[in-house]
Amino acid sequence: MTTTPQHSPLVTTLAGVRTEVGKAVVGQDAAVTGLIIALLCRGHVLLEGVPGVAKTLLVRSLAASLSLDTKRVQFTPDLMPGDITGSLVYDAQTSRFSFREGPVFTNLMLGDEINRTPPKTQSALLEAMEERQVTVDGVARALPDPFLVIATQNPVEYEGTYPLPEAQLDRFLLKLVLPLPPREVETEVLTRHAQGFDPRNLAAAGVSPVATIEDLESARQEVAAVEVSPEVVGYLVDVCRATRDAAATSLGVSPRGATALLSTARAWAWLQGRSFVTPDDVKALAHPTLVHRIQLTAEAELEGVTPSSVLESVLASVPVPR
Repeated sequence: MTTTPQHSPLVTTLAGVRTEVGKAVVGQDAAVTGLIIALLCRGHVLLEGVPGVAKTLLVRSLAASLSLDTKRVQFTPDLMPGDITGSLVYDAQTSRFSFREGPVFTNLMLGDEINRTPPKTQSALLEAMEERQVTVDGVARALPDPFLVIATQNPVEYEGTYPLPEAQLDRFLLKLVLPLPPREVETEVLTRHAQGFDPRNLAAAGVSPVATIEDLESARQEVAAVEVSPEVVGYLVDVCRATRDAAATSLGVSPRGATALLSTARAWAWLQGRSFVTPDDVKALAHPTLVHRIQLTAEAELEGVTPSSVLESVLASVPVPR
């Protein structure tokens, strides 16, 4: 007999990850939950926030609390695809070429400022994100499991950047926005630093592993067992289709986006201790799962319409099943 999510100790285990990350990162509980959902759904995350809101520290703390390997790549205009995927290196002693793994061979890959590198290098991540492998010299090499790309963007500085194309945006399961902290949170951050907190020494901050890769795999199996009624599936499809019909959009949510929302709503329901998905679960994950998949018309942008406001209007207008 399988354990139902209501009684699953794994929900408590993964909730402990949030507590552990909170020892190093203050006030970003929503982002931590989003990253856990991405791990449960085998998806990737686009993190958006101005410099200095602890994006890198967040990823490192998450890796430490789950005993996962993590690597960081600073995307720059001169970065080449092989700098990410790895390349063949000639060994003079053996007179042979051998493959040297790139930073993509890890569990959590942090791609800092992904929009600062040209499309050729951005696209090097596409195969890794979608197929979970990289092909070099005709040989496919599998990536570790779990494998999660967490790419960051600076929403303010666009000079000298290469905006991600729609096809690549669609491959990110979630877009999480890290806002500037309110006064009380910023005060807590400074207080910790005044007391000797060193962001480069997570062990000294008390961050330690509270879950394993095996726990994560078991949790994924339970998430896959969460039931979705035909009524909720219909509601989810109607929401996604309504984004395509909105007057302000040039491109709405694709079927891949609808599948992503199904996955994230399931994971959210599981984290709430339920074995079924409700329309409220769909609404709760609609913004982080769908907003980056909505492209506006030029006229709508000039009028100040945002993808978020389009989605708000859609959620308000699509009938909710009872």
